[in-house]
Amino acid sequence: MIVNKLIITSRVLLIAGIKHSTFIRSIDSDLGDQMKILNDNKQYTKTLELFDRHKENIEKYSNWVIIQALKACSQTKDIKRGSNIHNLVSSRLKHDPYILPALIHLYMQCGDVNQAEFLFNTSSKKTVTIYGAMLKGYFENNQSNKAIHLFHEIKKPNEIIITILFNACANLKTNEGLNLVKEVYKEMPKSFHSDPYLLTSLLDVFMKCGDVPNAELLFDKIPNKVLSMYGAMMKGYIENNQANKAIHLFHEIKKPNEIIITILFNACANLKTNEGLNLVKEVYKEMPKSFQSNPYLLTSLLDAFMKCGDVSNAELLFDKIPNKILQMYGAMMKGFIENNQANKAIDLFHKIKDPNDVIFILLFNSCAQLGSDEGLNLTKKVSKTIPKSFYSNVRLLTSLLDALVKCNDLTYAQSLFDASIKNDVGMYAVMMNGYNKENDPLKTLNLFYQMKDKNHSIIYLHVIKALSQIGDYKLSQSIIELIPNDLLNNNQIQTVLIDMWGKSGSIDKVKEIFDKISQPDQYQYAAIINAYGLNGMGIQAIEIYRQISLDLIDEITHICILNACSHSGLVLEARSIFENIQIKTVSIYTTMIDCLSRASLFQEAQNLQEEYERSHPPSLPMYMALLSGARNHMNANLAQQIYDRMNEVFPQLDDSLVSAATLLANVYGSIGDIDKASDIRTQLTKSGAKKKIGLSWTVVDGQVYQFRAHDVNHPRSKEINAEAEKISAELVEYGHQHDSSWITRPLSQDETVATVLCGHSERLAIAWNFVVHPNASQIQITKNLRVCGDCHRATKLIATIRQCEIIVRDANRIHHFYKNGQCSC
Repeated sequence: MIVNKLIITSRVLLIAGIKHSTFIRSIDSDLGDQMKILNDNKQYTKTLELFDRHKENIEKYSNWVIIQALKACSQTKDIKRGSNIHNLVSSRLKHDPYILPALIHLYMQCGDVNQAEFLFNTSSKKTVTIYGAMLKGYFENNQSNKAIHLFHEIKKPNEIIITILFNACANLKTNEGLNLVKEVYKEMPKSFHSDPYLLTSLLDVFMKCGDVPNAELLFDKIPNKVLSMYGAMMKGYIENNQANKAIHLFHEIKKPNEIIITILFNACANLKTNEGLNLVKEVYKEMPKSFQSNPYLLTSLLDAFMKCGDVSNAELLFDKIPNKILQMYGAMMKGFIENNQANKAIDLFHKIKDPNDVIFILLFNSCAQLGSDEGLNLTKKVSKTIPKSFYSNVRLLTSLLDALVKCNDLTYAQSLFDASIKNDVGMYAVMMNGYNKENDPLKTLNLFYQMKDKNHSIIYLHVIKALSQIGDYKLSQSIIELIPNDLLNNNQIQTVLIDMWGKSGSIDKVKEIFDKISQPDQYQYAAIINAYGLNGMGIQAIEIYRQISLDLIDEITHICILNACSHSGLVLEARSIFENIQIKTVSIYTTMIDCLSRASLFQEAQNLQEEYERSHPPSLPMYMALLSGARNHMNANLAQQIYDRMNEVFPQLDDSLVSAATLLANVYGSIGDIDKASDIRTQLTKSGAKKKIGLSWTVVDGQVYQFRAHDVNHPRSKEINAEAEKISAELVEYGHQHDSSWITRPLSQDETVATVLCGHSERLAIAWNFVVHPNASQIQITKNLRVCGDCHRATKLIATIRQCEIIVRDANRIHHFYKNGQCSC
């Protein structure tokens, strides 16, 4: 592509130079020739200095001198000086076919497309060269559609024009562009078929538009292939995820140049295999020494080492390079990040004297990977020192927001986001991810409603995850209806939709989506197994699990199926699956221990834990699974033993042990030992530990409402409490006895067992639904903690009394409380 652009530039704009013998030579020919030599050697500043020494005679100079001066202005983007020359020679434009293309090129190079268009439109005689300058200018200013539109005005396009057209279509990467390329290729003169530059651009456009077969057919038909053609094919294979074909083609090339070897290294980097790494080392060892000073080749070599995981060799090579360019630092920093060595990337950043925006992006990515206070402090410090001009780079802003979010400063991230003039899709996605991470899905939805351009897969992925947290069918349906059909066929979207509908308790929707997928991948299988498991449908989960081919079963699949068995009490099935798992990770062991603990098989669960600890360090989640089981079965002795053991093996995990202490207090509370429970809670309070607040969410008439226990913040709290008391009276009338074992703290003077239990957050959410809709037929609630035993029994009875299906998703599973008084669990 680079070679093509150079050829096109010289052929379109320096035609006067190539054919300068056709010009009427004046006494200034020596000056023009000197300027051309300087330009050819890329000494554009010297060209302009030479021109300035003679500029008092500018009106007498031939086109030859003016064109060389304008070329130097174009290359240095000196639009002011170029405009001055334009003003001085404006009288010549009507009669001169050579200066006008040079001026159009100048303005296009400097980004002033409007001025270039004005010159073009006011030209009375448009030559092919003038059209070429416009086409090339549109292409280089990312206005390829305009280039294609202009092409249709040209009656007899030459090879150069067609080459630029192909480049414009390659830039668009659309089916329309591809069809136009095929049409023009079919109709162009046969003599053009031998132009190597045109053929190279044709190969490139086929590849860029994803038409690999046609590119291969054309390539195989070309009798005299040049290196740039091999380069276009190899690059195209990489872009179409066929790096092996690029490597295979490389072996056909007798004398690869630096560009070809650079592309080979990119192909090997794309593969990330030992075979690719070995080939890189072999080619690097045998290539001419002169190539070893090529900074772009060396950068791609560093990248290949890093992508193949050979950090040591990348570091050795980097240290040996005497004249390092910024791209090399970038390749190293990116490589360190990809190899989970963010600290090394940060250390390298501090050695860079004048970092550009790409380097800052990589630094922020490094800090995001760390996710620590140190990363946050560095992110904030650097963000205050970077040039203000960099803040127009949306990729930099996105990476900065991502670092702040992942380093847990969502407040500062939000202030930057709010202050940003133009919020990009990526920036919205980062903020949504942050809100979801902080369990604040309403803010994600609010951002979504603010967006004008919503139709991006990354946006809907985060929105669907937010809906999964809320877990309401009607709200989810109202937003899912907005998703375009093409995005609904996206694999990732389908996976998160299965997860969302599962967490919303809508198994019919889960099946509907899954059944439309012709070849489910491992993530989609895991999602539907998890959905069945959450909804107490362990048998159906096992049926799906048995259908999966072995190559699609991974750790996540095993965890999901064991969880499904656990929630449905299918211990025998879980044992069978567990025994057949070849590689048992800590998470798989933990899930099986949870299954056994739920079934009160504590001895077997502890034996499994001991088996794991014979060859591995203790795992906190395993102990929590055992402790949770002891809590469910009110086994205070076992709970105390487990908790004491946790304090021995995890002395440094004070924060993590807060949840364990809370569970232990609940166990003592459940067996009536309120004093012991109170002692534990008092110790937690003194230590400054924060108890997780129980929250429930429900959607009523399209609006999400949040409740906490004994909440009085709702504007209609009196009505809600009155309805809760009414429901409580109905429960007693139907024989419900409030279970004081679920109260784990002393009662105050004005409290009763009934008032405490009826003030739980999910009871208030249920009451609010009945306040608004007294004859509701279905209520959905999501709770961040587990439903207590009393609320579970009460909700079964409420569903019967009010003849209303109630779906409650708690921290562990989904409970479908049916009108007949049964629960899915």
